[in-house]
Amino acid sequence: MSAEHTEELSEPRVSTSLPISVSVSVSDDGRNSTDGAHHDAAPKGGATRPDSADRRKESASSDSAPDKKAELAASAVSIAKLQLQERLPALDDDADVGVQKEHTVTRDGKADLRFSGVLLASAAPASAPEGHWQEYRVYQTNGGKHVFSKVTRTVLEKEDDTHEADVFDPSPSSVPSQLIRSARELARARPLTWMDAAVAFFGYDPLAKALYRKLSVRFEEEIS
Repeated sequence: MSAEHTEELSEPRVSTSLPISVSVSVSDDGRNSTDGAHHDAAPKGGATRPDSADRRKESASSDSAPDKKAELAASAVSIAKLQLQERLPALDDDADVGVQKEHTVTRDGKADLRFSGVLLASAAPASAPEGHWQEYRVYQTNGGKHVFSKVTRTVLEKEDDTHEADVFDPSPSSVPSQLIRSARELARARPLTWMDAAVAFFGYDPLAKALYRKLSVRFEEEIS
């Protein structure tokens, strides 16, 4: 083959190789690739090597794995508490209402209350879709005192239930157990009753009103 014929064949390859080398992007190691053969060589199946951004994402995902595990552990539910939630509005001590027996009422940050008496009434919501709820109870001791209990429960394993309780003693000598009267009550000179103390402790939220209805006493405000 002559030299002239060789030049004719080589010219098309030179002209077509220029666009290929110009269009090649920066390679993974930061160097411009101008080798057409190297650019065309790709892994089988069309797969490409992950770039630095993908590697950073994988590294971040690996680093966040312990945090996700800790979050899942913190949000783990207690099976025993979940069973209590599923039985709402029924409570474990519903059968004790009106029964004379020994009771122990838990209080956070204070001594628990132990006494003989009866559970007058208890109330709980019909459901707890957010995983936490309150339980209200009113007891009467054999000595004529009233005990009010408020328990806030959660189904989460890592969170403790909270317990509040107060005692109403009708004896005038028991000043610490009496609630401070308002000026209006003092003007009326009306003795403070256990129902007043119950309202001061529970308030008038829907669950408290449900509890009052079970007590079979009138908690409505009388007006004329």
